[in-house]
This record gives sequence, structure tokens and C-alpha cells, in this order.
Amino acid sequence: MKFLTALLAGLLFGSGLLISGMLDPANVLGFLDFFGAWRPQLALVLGGAVIVAAPAFLYVRSRGRNALGEAVDLPDRRRIDLALVGGAVVFGVGWGLAGICPGPGIALLSTGQPLVFAFMGAVVAGMAIVFLLRRARAD
Repeated sequence: MKFLTALLAGLLFGSGLLISGMLDPANVLGFLDFFGAWRPQLALVLGGAVIVAAPAFLYVRSRGRNALGEAVDLPDRRRIDLALVGGAVVFGVGWGLAGICPGPGIALLSTGQPLVFAFMGAVVAGMAIVFLLRRARAD
């Protein structure tokens, strides 16, 4: 059941990215270009995502379990620390430079574009660095 749920969620997410045009880095970079040819479409996509996701998060937060009945441990949403701010900065800079974030990056791997492979390689390298830093800190 978990696999089917994940597959359906991934298909829905990928379809939404494709239909909304968010797989095109030019659309994303256009959204970030406030003082040029600004493209507001991404704001509508993000707003739609919040409207859909917010009730699900409220449901899970109130029950402590997902729709399949499994326990869920959501992160502390009130604590802002250096790791959160640093991660947000790295994510934002990468998003602004490439016009790609990790979700669309996975979908864009199917295009075979070298930029996408370089971007996703950087994502994997960043994840590995964080893993190693956390493991070293725990020792």
C-alpha cells in the first residue's frame, strides 16, 4: 500500500509540475525576476499547493498519524537555528541560479540535459555533506 500511495503521489506531483510549466527553468527564473519580466504563475502554483497541503498537515499534526495509521514525527516548526537558515540559503541560491528545485530536477532527469545532471549531482553531494556532518557531530 505504501508503494502505491507513493507512486500515486509522485505521479500527481509530476503531472502538476508539467501542467503548470514549472519544469521549465525559464518560468522559475522569470518568477524570481521581480524587476524585469516577472512571471507570477509560480505564485499561483505555490498558493494552490499550500491550499491542498495545509489540511493534510493539520490532519496529521492533530492525530500524530498519517492516513494509513502510521506514526508521523513532524519537525519542530517554531525553532529557527543555523542549520535551518543555512539550508534555506543554499536551497534559495541553487534555485535562483539554476531555476530548478529538487522535485522538478528529478522529473527533468528524463530530458538528459547536462545542466539537470549537474544540478542533481550537487543536490546529492549536498545531502551527503549534511549526512557526514551530522554523523561527525553525533560521534
